[in-house]
Amino acid sequence: MSNIFKIAIRNLFRYKRRTLLTASLISTGVLFVLVFVSVSGSFKNMMVGQITDSFLGHIQIHKKGYVESIDNLPLTLNLNPEELLKIEDMINHTPEVEAYSPRIKFGGMFSNFVETTNIRINGVFPEREIKTSPLLPSRIIEGTSEIGKGEILLPELLAKGMKINLGDTIVIVATNKDGSVNGRQFRVGGILESATGPGGRDSYIHIEDAMEVLRMEQMEISEIVLRLKDFGNLHMVGSELKEILSTDLNAKGKLKFEIHTWEKLSPFYNVARMIDLMTFFIKLMLIAIVLISIMNVMIMAVFERIREIGTIAAIGTMPEKILFMFIIEGFSLGVVGALIGDIIGVAAILILDSLELTFNFGRQADLLLVPTINFGEIFMMSIIVIIASVIASLQPAFKASRMEPIKALRHV
Repeated sequence: MSNIFKIAIRNLFRYKRRTLLTASLISTGVLFVLVFVSVSGSFKNMMVGQITDSFLGHIQIHKKGYVESIDNLPLTLNLNPEELLKIEDMINHTPEVEAYSPRIKFGGMFSNFVETTNIRINGVFPEREIKTSPLLPSRIIEGTSEIGKGEILLPELLAKGMKINLGDTIVIVATNKDGSVNGRQFRVGGILESATGPGGRDSYIHIEDAMEVLRMEQMEISEIVLRLKDFGNLHMVGSELKEILSTDLNAKGKLKFEIHTWEKLSPFYNVARMIDLMTFFIKLMLIAIVLISIMNVMIMAVFERIREIGTIAAIGTMPEKILFMFIIEGFSLGVVGALIGDIIGVAAILILDSLELTFNFGRQADLLLVPTINFGEIFMMSIIVIIASVIASLQPAFKASRMEPIKALRHV
């Protein structure tokens, strides 16, 4: 067997130019795939991080039916104190959760005493909200994220459109779930940049102020936002929480609560899926390049070495050994091409990382692109290339192993 391996390697060195060109083509494909996967993965992670760490969180818990009616921000589907206590107890017994923030969300009218428009209000505990959405402070254009009682973080869109400055007094008017209307004055404590685009109308006030505006005697929460210690455990934790809450049924025998990961709550998830789909097709292109290159080289090798194949068959070399010899040649080309591509790809990723390239996402500018070296992806790509090389070698190898020695020796 060792002799067959030596012959296969020797044959590759006999045609150095062809071997070099084929290995170069494979390594170039591997290089571009690794760089694309690294850069697109960095952009995807940055995009997801901006969305989840700015306002959305990793997982949200609501009363059943709330998300379907979220455009209306229904106060009748808030969590009562008993339900809130049960959910908080569950969260506190889930070690994967790093932080959580309860929110009271409602719609209202916003006035600067000259003009009036609609606005979305988030009543939060400031410290808990920042732990759950750590990028919230970075969105503050003016002022601070320390929301004191009687203060409001106003979206940039409304502040500019209604010519409101930091420190100005505004009025929020809202209707509670019983239908009564109440208003309250607030001081603008900060101007908030939108995380999703110029249409953002979400503002933040202290949760106790939200209770006062809505005339709540007890705290009733619209949603609970969770942040996980490890984002990779997103679906596992989501499934665990759903299973725990699946035993809570309402009077009609239906689930009382609903749990959604960020993917179910944001349209940007479709962008993330498109990036994954593009990556998949890029990998398919690499496989096609490898298959075509290796198959072309091996077919040429069989055609040019027909008499040689006839000779080694005539002296008693078994067909399976001839088959194995050509498979080893394809395998070796795949290994060499993948190895060279991996080395150059890692070097290219390190160079891109050192260049500190930036890009814009939504209203966020100069976000740093951080291409990372994913050794699991490198290993997987190498395995794919090697398997594709072996598969591409099979047809020429079968053809060589089935040649009749006499006919092969007569070939000119």
